[in-house]
Amino acid sequence: MTTISTTKPPVGFWIIAVVALIWNAMGVMAYLVQAFITDEAIASLPEEQQAEFLIEHPAWYTAAFALAVFCGALGCLALLLRKKWAYMLFVVSFISATIQQVYLMVTVEGISVVMPIMIIIICAFLVWFSKMASTKGWLK
Repeated sequence: MTTISTTKPPVGFWIIAVVALIWNAMGVMAYLVQAFITDEAIASLPEEQQAEFLIEHPAWYTAAFALAVFCGALGCLALLLRKKWAYMLFVVSFISATIQQVYLMVTVEGISVVMPIMIIIICAFLVWFSKMASTKGWLK
């Protein structure tokens, strides 16, 4: 006979999971805008914002961006569903986001490193948080 863990996560778990989902949803939106913006839409932006969209990134960068945001969002959904596989999704998201952000910091002149470092730290936190939640029996 198998026993199912009935350990209920605290309110803080749910708050972190929802805030993380909102954060990752913004990442998904940023990816979709970058991937599907039209030339006409780029032309209507202010010049400083146009430059961001006109940079040619390699295909692997775009793949890393997609993996980072979609695995992060799915990881958050897995947290909300209390599934242990959230951890692996966050690991993939962390590795992909780190590759993507380091590439940006190394190749784009004049970029502020605050946001890339913040993204890496948040991804690392979600890896740790999901592992800790699994260890405490909050995830099945």
